[in-house]
Amino acid sequence: PLLEYMDCLIADGTVRYSTQDVAAARLALLRPTHMVDYAMDIYKTVHPNEEVPAEMQAQKASVLERMQELENGCKALHELCSNEEEKAKLQASGKWNVDGLVQTEGLNVTKEMVEMYRELAKFKFECGDYKASRDMLASYISLYAKPPASQTGNAEDEELLAYSGNKKDEKKEDIGNPAIYYLKYVNSGMLQVLWGKLACDILVEDWTAASVAVDAVKTSIENMVSSNKMTPLKALSQRTWLLHWSLFVYWNNSSKGGLESLVELFHTERYKQAITTNAPHLLRYLTAAVLLCKRRITKKAASGSSSEARRLMKSLINVMQDCDYTDPIVEFVNCLCVKFDFDSAQTKLQECEKVLNSDFFLCRQTKLFMEEARVFVFENYCRIHNKIDLSALGTKLGMNKDEAERWIVDLIRNADLDAKIDSEEGCVVMGGSVQSIYEQVMERTRDLNVRSATLVQNLNNVLNEARKEKAKKERAAREEE
Repeated sequence: PLLEYMDCLIADGTVRYSTQDVAAARLALLRPTHMVDYAMDIYKTVHPNEEVPAEMQAQKASVLERMQELENGCKALHELCSNEEEKAKLQASGKWNVDGLVQTEGLNVTKEMVEMYRELAKFKFECGDYKASRDMLASYISLYAKPPASQTGNAEDEELLAYSGNKKDEKKEDIGNPAIYYLKYVNSGMLQVLWGKLACDILVEDWTAASVAVDAVKTSIENMVSSNKMTPLKALSQRTWLLHWSLFVYWNNSSKGGLESLVELFHTERYKQAITTNAPHLLRYLTAAVLLCKRRITKKAASGSSSEARRLMKSLINVMQDCDYTDPIVEFVNCLCVKFDFDSAQTKLQECEKVLNSDFFLCRQTKLFMEEARVFVFENYCRIHNKIDLSALGTKLGMNKDEAERWIVDLIRNADLDAKIDSEEGCVVMGGSVQSIYEQVMERTRDLNVRSATLVQNLNNVLNEARKEKAKKERAAREEE
């Protein structure tokens, strides 16, 4: 998709790359995969006067042979997973798991076959059959899952038993983690399967399923770290990859809460560390997402409170200060919120439009971003002015006086702005917006538990180091004696 987008930019004249160079890059990307037919077509585009190499023909034959071998090796399980009726019966009887299938006579399923089924799913993915691969990976995951048992029995009978006091004591049901498809545990092999499921959901553009897959991978990484199955360095790498993959999911699902989910993920402490350490360029997408969803968050908050939006901006500025990265979008926020330089902000806003139009993830948000950016300029300008000249305001917003007046009228009409227009003087008079005591208390104490826990942890670390140092000195003293 990224290279196809690059072709569109070249056709529009937005970038000056050569189509031949892009085709060569696409060919280099395809060569390690099993999409041989597609690679052959691209080869003919890059080398129109040459025959397709014999090695590509041999690779095609090898791929077909291996595909047939894998399909024959797990044929019984493949047919079983495709038979929804039989599958439902096994699930109802509690036998839809690896041990249950292996022990059931007549199914002819072995543990080696289950692993070959997973290998076939990966092979189909490398061949470009993403939908089939996704369905197979979902079936494979379900074989290791422990979902809650389906509710059986009459609800009225259950209610009568409860009133009569004869209801049997309920035992806690042994189920897996619902955040990771009800899996009870995740090892490195299953984590790879979850990554594959996420990749398939992205490539078939099922953004709802992809959002669930992102959460599953995220939870799995943290579970493996907490159980010492993954080193901190490996976890940092995994989190960095998840941040990049999540861009496809959340920006394509922006109208259904995707941006809010992106901001939440990027502001999580461990993922914030991944941004500042490994991927400072992702600051562009965090900044754009905060600007685009800031007003939506304010509207959702109780009584239209803007404290949550202010908290987001503070967190964003903290990340900006920790990142050694800059571009027009980041600089625009920096000029407004840190330097309060409105002239530079206006210059950067014009540069933002070019950046947005050429960015794969942001290009469809250009118009909305420019509108939200103007509102953001206006909000910050209003914080330090009680009365604003319309002509001066129009200059700051890149509009003439009449356009600025119409724009502000629309804001006031939509109840987004506490202001009124004085037509005689040609200015905007701002209303008072004082933060309530409740909002101040909530904002100041929001992260109190986290800060307290951090202080306790730091204190414990200091005490442990002191104890170790003391023990070391005592040991050294004893050795000298």
